[in-house]
Order: sequence, then structure tokens, then C-alpha cells
Amino acid sequence: MNNHEFPHFWALIPAAGIGSRMRADRPKQYLQLAGKSIIEHTLACFLEHPQLRCVVVSLAAEDPYWPTLACASDPRIQRADGGAERADSVLNGLLRLNELGAGDQDWVLVHDAARPNLARSDLDLLLAELANDPVGGLLAVPARDTLKRAGADGRVQATVDRSTIWQAFTPQMFRLGELQRALADALIAGVAITDEASAMEWAGQAPRLIEGRADNLKVTRPEDLQGLSLLWQGRC
Repeated sequence: MNNHEFPHFWALIPAAGIGSRMRADRPKQYLQLAGKSIIEHTLACFLEHPQLRCVVVSLAAEDPYWPTLACASDPRIQRADGGAERADSVLNGLLRLNELGAGDQDWVLVHDAARPNLARSDLDLLLAELANDPVGGLLAVPARDTLKRAGADGRVQATVDRSTIWQAFTPQMFRLGELQRALADALIAGVAITDEASAMEWAGQAPRLIEGRADNLKVTRPEDLQGLSLLWQGRC
């Protein structure tokens, strides 16, 4: 155990991406949704939760948009340097958490900056279900649609059994020390890391799947923002 009698909970938001698929004039986390930027909505769920000690946001070094937000001066938010890839930004954020006093056994919840519709009930569920888990895990939803495996020619090779397929969401919650080692080792080995769970899997762990809400949507393309705008009509 670290220097804490009990492990603490921290949040980490990698937000150094440019979101090229949005075809917008700024990174997608700074696009407007219901009167605020996407990242402000994303942060709100964590800032309002009493169990989380601090939120670290990993940002690009020359990010001109972050300083314009009211939350940039919130003492509950600490900044870390972003990296070339998501895994680099997360690693830098974990190092910042070390500097802030987080221990190896503390829990870190990593969440997408462009996933602003996280429900408080899902966050509560994740914390409750994984607090004593030996590995950690992530919010996810079972696949609903029929899935096809495609060949190089763009034609269907096979229909995939969807009964064991889940769609990975965030937050993803792991012990700081174990996640840090898994990410660092995977990067050194040149392994493609698409999310924190994939790093833990590569390290030989089996993260637990916690079924969350399907509307915990990630804004990736223009239609995603349009869909959330419709979902949030009347929200201010």
C-alpha cells in the first residue's frame, strides 16, 4: 500500500488531440454544446463528485483555447503536458498525479475529453463496482447490432457472434502504478494502444466490463455533435 490508509480516486482527461474527423476550426473538445464547450461538460461530472480528489487535464503545449475557459483557473483542475498519442498524454497525466501526491495503489479514472454525456449514475456505478476489484475495468455496452467481418475487397467474410462483443466506453479505472507500468512497457514494445484497457490486457490483466448507459456518447464526427445537441435540447 502507498502512504494513504485507503486508496484515493483521481480523474485524468487526455485532451491534446486535434479531432481532425470533425472538420472544424478547432479541436472537438472546444466545440460548443448547449452553451458551453464540450470539455466543460465533460469535466462537470467529475468536479461535482465528492469522492474524486482532483482532475488532471493533459493539454497540448500551445493550446490557445483552454486558457479562455472559466474552469481553467479552477483549483480542482491541474494541467499536464499532452503527447503525440493518447497513451503519451495519459502517461504524462499519471506523472502529474504522482507529483500531486497520488500513490501507486490509488485509482485513476481516465475519460475521453469529447465524451460529455457521462451520467452521474454511471460514474457512481463504476466507483462502487471496481473499488475492491483486483484489476479495475471500464464502462462498456454490449453490442446491439449484427456485426460483420470484412475482407480486403470490402465484402463480408463472416458474421461475428455479438453475444461476447462489447463496445468500450470511458471512464476506464485502474490502479495508478499498474496502469503507468502497462502503458510505459507497451510504448517501449511498440504495441498499438487504443485505450487504457488495451494496455492492461497486453500486460496480462483482464479488466472488468461494467455495463453503462448507451448514451455516454463520444463526439468524433459532425453528426455526433448534432445528435447530442438534439438530445440536450433545452439544456443550459
